[in-house]
Amino acid sequence: MAAPISRLVGSGRFFTGFLAGTVIGAAGAGLAARKLLLNPEEDSASSTGRPAAPAKETILEQYGFPVSGTQARCYTNHALSYDQAKRGPRWVIEHISRNKTRGNADRRHCKFRPDPSIPPAFSADNEDFLGSGWSRGHMAPAGNNKFSTEAMQETFYLSNIVPQNFDNNAGFWNRMEMYCRELTERFDDVWIVSGPLTLPQMGKDGKKRVTYEVIGKDNVAVPSHLYKVILARRSLSSTEPLVLGAFVVPNDAIGFRPQLTEFQVSIHDLEKMTGIVFFPRLDKSKDTKNLCEVDKCQLLDFQEFMLYLGKRKIQGARTVHRLEKVLSELKEAGVQVDEQLLSLYKQKREQLTPVDQPEAQKRKSG
Repeated sequence: MAAPISRLVGSGRFFTGFLAGTVIGAAGAGLAARKLLLNPEEDSASSTGRPAAPAKETILEQYGFPVSGTQARCYTNHALSYDQAKRGPRWVIEHISRNKTRGNADRRHCKFRPDPSIPPAFSADNEDFLGSGWSRGHMAPAGNNKFSTEAMQETFYLSNIVPQNFDNNAGFWNRMEMYCRELTERFDDVWIVSGPLTLPQMGKDGKKRVTYEVIGKDNVAVPSHLYKVILARRSLSSTEPLVLGAFVVPNDAIGFRPQLTEFQVSIHDLEKMTGIVFFPRLDKSKDTKNLCEVDKCQLLDFQEFMLYLGKRKIQGARTVHRLEKVLSELKEAGVQVDEQLLSLYKQKREQLTPVDQPEAQKRKSG
């Protein structure tokens, strides 16, 4: 083998011919590619030597490039990129502050419905979720938009919704959203990006695969995980670095024992998982600090969380019977009721008693 190779290497003519052929071949390939991309009129002009006409669309663009619908869609207080194949968002970004998380907007007046800006052929429908075993999980939550009825209503578009485990939606994910709102007490501006993930799983054969459930007639994709990126600024005039945290949470029930820090990942790892660059105008390696080192990332514990939910239920109670049931459920769960909740309960009971009395008299007379 050495002799034939040495003869080829020793031949100057071989290398001269090889290089010449390579150059000619590359030039030919370039011309062929150019012909493919040019309109017939442009190609004809170049062959005749006449001045080229003003630049036109290439023949590839004659009837338009494929449209995936992933462009950013902007709403009152959130924006998103939509995945038409999976019938849900790729990412949802929102900005919250103290003023935005306070107000009179009430979610009881909001209804889940298809986003009017999404073509019906690519939209999820409420029927897709019925009987599926999955809840309709907000990425930009309604509670972040109490300042505006319109902003809150827009969070109920199904473009902002993914199939989510019920316990996760009402529990751990809910506590994460509450933590983000709590951050506005310490930081003037908080930006949040949330979205679904379908991560690869290792099979019994040692090979990794990406598989996911779909629900309903529209085949809405069920994510294996959910992510949230939190960026916070102390104030516009502050010289402190911004704080940044990225988290990946299984789309499953998570109890009260795990801490938020257990689900923290580096922003670079999350970008690799999602194929998305978050906050591209920010030098994340130089201009930010770890959120969980600056702010501890402490979620409400069981007692605090149940008291919070109890107060919300008391405020929303419409009958004395419902009001009493809320108090009974808290005691059965072993929650120690505080003075604030008891005061709220008494005020609500006084409001409801005059309303309930005529109804009770009607039932007795009937």
